Amino acid sequence: MLTDKNISNLNWNKLKNMVPAIAQHYVSGEILMFGYMTQEAFNSTIEKKLFTLYSRQKNRLWIKGETSKNFLYVKKVVTDCDCDVILVQVQPTGNTCHLNRFSCFENSQPIYSFLLHLESIIKSRKKEKLNKSYISNLFYQGSSRIAQKVGEEAVETVIAFLEKNPVNIINESSDLLFHLLVLLQSINISFESIINNLKNRMNK
Repeated sequence: MLTDKNISNLNWNKLKNMVPAIAQHYVSGEILMFGYMTQEAFNSTIEKKLFTLYSRQKNRLWIKGETSKNFLYVKKVVTDCDCDVILVQVQPTGNTCHLNRFSCFENSQPIYSFLLHLESIIKSRKKEKLNKSYISNLFYQGSSRIAQKVGEEAVETVIAFLEKNPVNIINESSDLLFHLLVLLQSINISFESIINNLKNRMNK
């Protein structure tokens, strides 16, 4: 788990030994929930690597997911420029909201985070034993079929590009990206790995 260099300078006096804490999906950037941490809750979050807040209603610490088991595993903790708000980047294990929604902020999804949700659907279809859906059927047919589909969609994307047909380029590119995600999931490579690799190349 990573913390930024200013985390030791948190201002605990501004709100009487509490600071606002925001949980953010560490890959998609979605805002999942908001609460308050005391120093004890903050220390517990760092130590256990589980998003922990102070419940003003119950007057005690509570670990997000202690009842639902939808824990938020901490990946990184940073503070803002004034050191009076904590941003905690987390890996959720299920829906965060008590209304059984992915996020307490229902419309907070950044546009690119859709790929993460698509990847999670593909991953769940991989676990299905029966080939009732198109995705699970691809996994059922095996690596050769998946590779064939990626090749076909790549060729069709190139043809659409050479024909300078914007509508076909969008459609074929969508098919190509979808089947590439299936290919990656078939060998347990996350799209996050591709993003990190591109980021590393950009920094060179």
